Amino acid sequence: MSDESTGSPFPPIADYGFLSDCETTALVAPNGAVEWLCLPRMDSPSVFGAVLDRDAGTFRVSPDGADVPAARRYVPGTMVLETTWCTRSGWLQVLDVLLMGPWHHETERSGSHRRAPTDYDADHVLLRIARCLSGQVQLRMECAPVFDYGRAPAQWSYPDGGYRAARAEGGGSELLLTTDTNVGFEGAHATSRTLVKEGEWRFFALSWSEHAPPASVDEALDRLTWTEHHWRHWLDRGDFPDHRWLPYLQRSALTLKGLTFAPTGAIAAASTTSLPETPGGERNWDYRYSWIRDSALALWALYALGFDWEANDFFYFVAEAAEAAGGHLQIMYGVDGRATLDEEVLGHLDGYEGAYPVRIGNGAYDQAQHDVWGAAVGAIYQYVRSRDRLDDRLWSIVVTQVEAALEHWRGPDRGPWEVRGEPQHFTTSKIACWLAADRGARLAALRGDAKREDRWARAATEIRDDVLEHAVDDRGVLCQHYATTALDASLLLMPIVGFLSPDDPRCRATVLAIADELTEDDLVLRYLVESTDDGLSGEEGTFTICSFALVSALAVIGEVERATALCEKLLGSASSLHLYAEEIDPHSGRHLGNFPQAFTHLGLIQAVMNIVRAEKKAARR
Repeated sequence: MSDESTGSPFPPIADYGFLSDCETTALVAPNGAVEWLCLPRMDSPSVFGAVLDRDAGTFRVSPDGADVPAARRYVPGTMVLETTWCTRSGWLQVLDVLLMGPWHHETERSGSHRRAPTDYDADHVLLRIARCLSGQVQLRMECAPVFDYGRAPAQWSYPDGGYRAARAEGGGSELLLTTDTNVGFEGAHATSRTLVKEGEWRFFALSWSEHAPPASVDEALDRLTWTEHHWRHWLDRGDFPDHRWLPYLQRSALTLKGLTFAPTGAIAAASTTSLPETPGGERNWDYRYSWIRDSALALWALYALGFDWEANDFFYFVAEAAEAAGGHLQIMYGVDGRATLDEEVLGHLDGYEGAYPVRIGNGAYDQAQHDVWGAAVGAIYQYVRSRDRLDDRLWSIVVTQVEAALEHWRGPDRGPWEVRGEPQHFTTSKIACWLAADRGARLAALRGDAKREDRWARAATEIRDDVLEHAVDDRGVLCQHYATTALDASLLLMPIVGFLSPDDPRCRATVLAIADELTEDDLVLRYLVESTDDGLSGEEGTFTICSFALVSALAVIGEVERATALCEKLLGSASSLHLYAEEIDPHSGRHLGNFPQAFTHLGLIQAVMNIVRAEKKAARR
């Protein structure tokens, strides 16, 4: 499906549906084409990569001759995508899902799971079920995987004597397509066409493991129902406020769960790589990794919604990384915990709407960024604050991370946005080191270590004094780094983490300056590219996590009415499926960057919960 408003052959980023089985993810275009699927896990090479190049693989199920659906939605409370078409001869509905099933490893150990097994597991099956709702519809299926990021076209064969199963091989990988339609081959494409009459069902199951796919429509429907029940049971565990914004909270929670790699508990920053922050530009990065800086906010959001198991699993992932790294914690890791994420340009791919280069890996993984220690200690603080107990293992991590922060805080780094220009004394990095010392002192008090409590508390005071001496301009506004008066949206975290009291004039001045001067049509920019040496060219859109952070900051400083209005506007900018990319163009409303973006949905949860609490507080007056 092309975007008729721009003449692009690519759908708008916000128009993709998101599927997950908590090991891999998929994006489904409105025309019924799966245009992104990496196997066997979310950071593996793609087998369907049409979102980055129209020749890099696709898997479409739709009415013959129809591109635009009548309606799309998620089956309520699930990760099952429902698309409905109206044709001249009838109505067709397609349900898309990455199947979940019972735990598979009853007689042997899993080779990948590091967290405690649960009662469910990924089935390693992409299931697509079509039903004719009325009349009759000519159903079309076209499956054209191109393995290894579009470098290895599929070689198709029949595994048995019939036409109901087909095997695709390429790049050392193998897929099995099972269906109740007759499949034929046209080069690297497997195709089928069949007439579906009112009340009839057809299914297509693509599988990539030893686990058997559905063998009939009845079995497919049973396994679909099992998966629907799984997602609803998971959502039922949450503690959601009875509020008008409930659907946004629930979809954000489901999206975060979908971006979680179940074997380790890691939360990927996004499902994709190289979806551009600037249309046609070079700001294209691989976000299929887990950022340590996301950890404290992720734990806050998950605990706030009652998903303690998921929060704890992510915390254990962060704790393992911090323990292994000692004082040299990286800013990001692979979802399996690997440390090396070498960056590579895929020169054979054209990129989304020509945005080049297409990158895999992320060269920022070994940057010096001083926020990692605060993120790690903040995560531990979030974890233990309700337990009133800090065991020896976690205490050892706290000591290592706080001491690393105190050793390095006086030096420059590349800041929270991983700029590729020259290192600077970024204010937010100093605040992150303050956070490590401040939360470390509180944890030392819990531990009964008065000596470290006193030393770390004094260090926190020293860091704060240094920031307030060097980062505040003549207006009383905190600036991006010590050598500039430019603003930076990351400073919206200042009132949220308590670096300054919400009543402090400098806190209020900074929040309002960002709201008034670092926005376009009320939406927040990370920074002004003309005043920040980020080592790149081109513009970028407003960062939606920053806009949600402004909502939270405004609520914290008492500007609740303004915070609520901005939150309403941001929620109105969600995709039709309540999903968000990384950025929003403030003029067109177009979503930009990788999709769906975990940090955006984390920010949404925090912002909405802050508004809910402010409204409850006002109602009690």
